[in-house]
Amino acid sequence: MKLSQFRFDIPLNLIAENPAKKREDARMMVVHRDTGNIENRHFRDIIEYFDDKDVFVVNNTKVFPARMYGRKEKTGARIEVFLLRELNKQNRLWDVIVDPARKIRVGNKLYFGDTDDLVAEVIDNTTSRGRTIRFLFEGNDQEFRQILAILGETPLPKLIKRKPNEEDKIRYQTVYAKYEGAVAAPTAGLHFSIELIKRLEIKGIRFAELTLHTGLGTFRPIEVEDLSKHKMDAEYYRIDDQACRIVNKSKMEGSRICAIGTTSIRALETSFTAEKLLKPSEGWTNIFIHPPYRFSIADALVTNFHLPKTSLLIMTCAFAGYDLAMEAYKKAIKDKYRFFSYGDSMLIL
Repeated sequence: MKLSQFRFDIPLNLIAENPAKKREDARMMVVHRDTGNIENRHFRDIIEYFDDKDVFVVNNTKVFPARMYGRKEKTGARIEVFLLRELNKQNRLWDVIVDPARKIRVGNKLYFGDTDDLVAEVIDNTTSRGRTIRFLFEGNDQEFRQILAILGETPLPKLIKRKPNEEDKIRYQTVYAKYEGAVAAPTAGLHFSIELIKRLEIKGIRFAELTLHTGLGTFRPIEVEDLSKHKMDAEYYRIDDQACRIVNKSKMEGSRICAIGTTSIRALETSFTAEKLLKPSEGWTNIFIHPPYRFSIADALVTNFHLPKTSLLIMTCAFAGYDLAMEAYKKAIKDKYRFFSYGDSMLIL
């Protein structure tokens, strides 16, 4: 398929600036692949669509405060430093994106905090905007993490125009987040509250956790018309024995597996056996799922409403079927569903 087939116009006022007051009160569009029916519900109603022994696969990655602002030595120019991933813990080396990049060269030093609490030195250019920096900090790792938490801010996507606030530290994080490493939230999971999870568990629905640290590559614009030529950035993932046991037991019993979010789907589709069972693995995945595609593990998918011509929309179309998914998006715009990270949800059955 071609990239241009995934273009549509979205009114900017449908991009959610804030989350729903309660997580599970977000709206939920339910798309039935077998009949083509589309329902308007709320996320709390998801319990009605699943039964005892069904499994929800969730991504337990945790977002860290990746966006920082520093001052360039001598000139004092304000520089945004977006932390992507830690390269070497002992030497405090990080992959980052800087803005404006033209001002930042190898050898420059950046100062963070009102009293220069933290200093970093640029040691390499990686891309036009990418740099490798070394934080010059004498304390231990716990102290270093604490100062990053103080100086960094919640990395809300730039399409959300407002400044992050204290509420975002909680709401731009799933209630089951455990392992820090993501620079963007696995947003489909933001709709679960602790209370809703308990209700689902009481009904007999099981949860299997995996980890995929969402990077900015997920949101990188696709620049080729031929989708088969697009290359995704690699993201770290881990699937352990316990998750495999939960998923495979349900599959063999004939129960359903619902992936919570496109990140969960990507991890699942990276690690399955010839018998279409989940296998433990750990590493980096750059899988790019686009139509046509035959999924191996998940029978259902929860996802948010995505922007045009993105890998997330394209994967959604691969799961739901192109025509049905695009029809659902037309209805979402007509019915004023909220889009993007803090937006509403879609359940594809």
